[in-house]
Amino acid sequence: MTSNPLEVAYGSNVTIRNAGYGGGLLHSHVHTYPEGSEQQQITCYHHKDENNHWTIRPPRQDTFDPLDSPDLIHFLKDGDLVRLVHIPTGRNLHSHRIDAPISPGWEVSGYGNDTIGDIQDNWKVEVVHDMVHKNKDRVHSLTTRFRLRHQTLGCLLTADNTVLPDWGFKQAEVFCDPRETGDSYAMWNVEQHWNDRLPPAPPNAYRAPFWRNFIDLNVAMWTANNALIPDVDKVDLLASSPLEWPMVTVGLRMCGWGDKEVKYYLLGNPIVWWLSISAIFTFCLTTGIYMVRMQRSIIDMTQGRTLFLGWFLHYIPFFIMGRVTYLHHYFPALYFSILMVPFLIDHFTQRKSQRVQWAVFAPIYAAVIITFIHFAPISFGLEGPITNYMHLEWRKSWGIIHEEA
Repeated sequence: MTSNPLEVAYGSNVTIRNAGYGGGLLHSHVHTYPEGSEQQQITCYHHKDENNHWTIRPPRQDTFDPLDSPDLIHFLKDGDLVRLVHIPTGRNLHSHRIDAPISPGWEVSGYGNDTIGDIQDNWKVEVVHDMVHKNKDRVHSLTTRFRLRHQTLGCLLTADNTVLPDWGFKQAEVFCDPRETGDSYAMWNVEQHWNDRLPPAPPNAYRAPFWRNFIDLNVAMWTANNALIPDVDKVDLLASSPLEWPMVTVGLRMCGWGDKEVKYYLLGNPIVWWLSISAIFTFCLTTGIYMVRMQRSIIDMTQGRTLFLGWFLHYIPFFIMGRVTYLHHYFPALYFSILMVPFLIDHFTQRKSQRVQWAVFAPIYAAVIITFIHFAPISFGLEGPITNYMHLEWRKSWGIIHEEA
């Protein structure tokens, strides 16, 4: 991004990101719509790809071409008409009075090329605001938010994270919304920008408020995660639900399970995990008791709130996510709950003698170490027939021996 020229001009190669929370990059590929115009699909895609690259060209049927004068740079301004050309395929960003596949609006497609096309390829740039620069007359990469209004239909290029079916590869639908809206999903900004005729932006040209970046990043991650939805038509033996994680109800096969293969299995140390979730429940119960005691002016509140909140904030969000989930998603929360164990033991034994403290800690240390040794083969590799390891399957739901369990 540091090499991005600041001001966008005709002839610039760009990627264009939707300004809505979790918005993707304007994208196209050679695949066509199965219905409607059957022209090339236009979507939003959340990952970097050459199919996100576009060139800003003069509008169709304009006798003046700014690119005819290589020494004269024509910067993109509020109110300019443009034609966006998809670099990998040469198609123009196009719209027409054909219903969009899902959303109420007009279909947006890739159509024609440099010689084939019409004014349906033209879009008007409408600058909304600039997050950093006061000058709204010109379009700046990264910081300027703008709308793209279709010249003839008057609709706005929009992508509201509606997911297309399998024929659209589960990418986000792009359509032309005829409604006059101030929705951020009808706004865009230039993200990456290449133009050999323009210098890189000066230092600090793209500095944005920290909290805006923080919120945008977290919403983008949330949206991208929710896009990883399970396929209802397929059985995913590796997936698991958040309820199954704390009590080590499930494990995860990491490779093939043939007799001649070295097999690896992802499974938490049961003693560690069971103690950890017990510590979380104990903390909640203890906190409740201490709150009652506070009503009687007895102040002995524990300071374990940070550990509990760390566990809570890393675990609970998975219950409201739409994405497919796996056992390893519990690991960040797990570490907070593990730290809760010695914290609580210390809290309850801090006024006891050292002998009593050792009497509590030593059996726990021993149990953890012995359990690790017992389950060590799943980490260092299970060799030979899996039936040799029947003693490792404490719970049938682990599926170490039988996958259907």
